[in-house]
Amino acid sequence: MRAAIAAHDFGTVFHIARNEAGISYSKIAAECDIKPERVGALARGHGSVTTFEKIARIADALRIPGGMLGLAPRSWESITQPDRPPVVSAHPITESRDGEDTVRRREFFKASTGAGLAVGLPEFSHISAGRRIGGTVPDLLRKRTARLRRLDDVLGGGDTYRVYLRELLATKRLIRDCEYGEETRFGLLSVLAEQAQQAGWAAFDGGNHADARSLYEESYQAATQARDTALAGNALAFLSYQKVSGDREAGIEIARTACRTAGPDAPPGVRALMHERLAWACAVAGQVDGTEQALNDAETALSEHDGMPQPDWVAWVDGNELQIMTGRCWTELRRPLRAVPVLEDALAKYEDTHTRDKSLYLSWLADSYMSAGEVEQAAITARRSLELSAVVASVRPRQRIEPTLRRLRSHRKLPAVAEVLELAQA
Repeated sequence: MRAAIAAHDFGTVFHIARNEAGISYSKIAAECDIKPERVGALARGHGSVTTFEKIARIADALRIPGGMLGLAPRSWESITQPDRPPVVSAHPITESRDGEDTVRRREFFKASTGAGLAVGLPEFSHISAGRRIGGTVPDLLRKRTARLRRLDDVLGGGDTYRVYLRELLATKRLIRDCEYGEETRFGLLSVLAEQAQQAGWAAFDGGNHADARSLYEESYQAATQARDTALAGNALAFLSYQKVSGDREAGIEIARTACRTAGPDAPPGVRALMHERLAWACAVAGQVDGTEQALNDAETALSEHDGMPQPDWVAWVDGNELQIMTGRCWTELRRPLRAVPVLEDALAKYEDTHTRDKSLYLSWLADSYMSAGEVEQAAITARRSLELSAVVASVRPRQRIEPTLRRLRSHRKLPAVAEVLELAQA
């Protein structure tokens, strides 16, 4: 493993951290166990980090996931694996302590994660028009797309949309300008469909719904041309997720079509995701039976996972994620006694590093607490959701918590409620 670790240029991370996030070289040096003058030299482009121990130390201090640097997953990446050793730094640079540090945290995440992702990513700018490319190019592009998808773990669509859109446009240029065989064409179109979904999701997360819809439709067309039924189904599932808030019946029908399009032979994770999206559409429409059936189908699909590789774009679909969707659905159906236990259990295993998602999921838990009459608990949970949402460029967490905040206003005499309302106003 150590021999496989290449020299890493962390200088870019250090430079951006100081210039954009306002973090001093001495602070970086203390957290990464590097001499301050060495940090400055690396930031000026002099030298690189080559030892396994130093790369691991920097990965932990900067919260760069191990997979981005050729390392095993770091201990802080999962709270469900207690056998791993503790993190090196008790107070990583990315930890937020006040309002100013909240902004720095997000900027530093952008800097360190982006630079970490850049390590080992193939570049295709050297491929000229008219050049013939082979079947390895789609595979490399797919790996690049998977690596860049990790940005969504820590950043919102407001930060990632342009990154993902550039990748999509670059692949379009390859398809337009290069020569290739039929199988390579199918591979390129499949990657294009995946990238369009990625960019569409970022647009949706950033509040740009028109672009999101257009990108999902483009993804569906590319996936259909590529004969990739799983990706075609997922494009429809995205469209359903967007559509259901305005036209519930249409959203349900699109979600059912997504399940049929992906088909019974799709990988278990894909089928589970399609059924989850159908469950959500049914819950928004108030259809209890349809919601339960779709959730059961998703659970059945997950239980059929035999260890075979799944598409990277469904790697996040697991039992805990299904629990969260279950809690979300029961919250939407106003069944707090069913929603609260599953959301509490799932969120206890969900790290704060998944900032946007945890903020969103906490908003559903706060909603269910309100429906159950647990006003103070709702206020405490809503406050945590607001605190997390402040450090991510996504419009959805604040939009999602707003109805709960309105319900809390009639209880403003309670100290916990007064505090969260004051925070919301600020």
